Amino acid sequence: MHPKLFAALQYLTPQRALSRAAGWLAETRIKSIKDPFTRWFVDKYAVDMDEAQESDCTAYATFNDFFTRALKDGVRPIVDGDHTIACPADGAISQLGEIHNGRIFQAKGHDFSLLELVGGDPQTAAQFTGGHFATVYLSPKDYHRVHMPIAGTLRSMTYVPGQLFSVNTVTAETVPRLFSRNERVVCIFDTAAGPMAVILVGAMIVASIETVWAGLVTPHKRRVRTTEYRDSKPIELEKGEEMGRFKLGSTVIMLFGADQVRWAESLGAESSTKMGKHFGDILTAEQ
Repeated sequence: MHPKLFAALQYLTPQRALSRAAGWLAETRIKSIKDPFTRWFVDKYAVDMDEAQESDCTAYATFNDFFTRALKDGVRPIVDGDHTIACPADGAISQLGEIHNGRIFQAKGHDFSLLELVGGDPQTAAQFTGGHFATVYLSPKDYHRVHMPIAGTLRSMTYVPGQLFSVNTVTAETVPRLFSRNERVVCIFDTAAGPMAVILVGAMIVASIETVWAGLVTPHKRRVRTTEYRDSKPIELEKGEEMGRFKLGSTVIMLFGADQVRWAESLGAESSTKMGKHFGDILTAEQ
């Protein structure tokens, strides 16, 4: 299908109705439906079940349980070092680089607003102006839990309502402001590299986004909603610890402030990567 036609059809698709239908399929426990669909999915996308704690794809109670499956211990080692940054998820890098004039590069001919991405709060956006971003796309075959790039203490979580466009390469190249238009959850942490944002972006047929501290993120009203964690018992997560997951997959965006981090030179657009691999380094005074 031509990319422009594919993108145009998404404007016409009843995104939320389709996502609700996908959510029902992903949560059904009817084995005559669940098992054939899960087997088809594994074959279609060449999912490596040898990495999973439970290698029988039909042993999971629901498709969502399969999709958010845990991995065997040791198959995703976390990069060593106090100043190293670990990749937060399996997938491929859509883009990475510097945040210029409050804009983040999406694809050739497209960028989007940092302010819009984080939910419209100027104080939050200001912390990352002139900083660095990285966008990691999780494909259907990938492991779909998201882990901490470095250790951090949760400061706030903001739910931002939006649309549910697909987030694959074709859509990124054709739909303007894709990542700042889609529904997302913006998590802000205090870290050794200053403020860090880990943003979980929803997409077409994504049934839900979860975090380890709040569970399923399902606001009663579709409006921007921020939960502050400064005055509560600190939620501290170590590098490599799980912080959230996607049910039916999507994209993770990392943000750091100016002069705080440096991405690994080996990484670039379309580079494949795995959770826990060396993604970059925290800059020290000597650097």
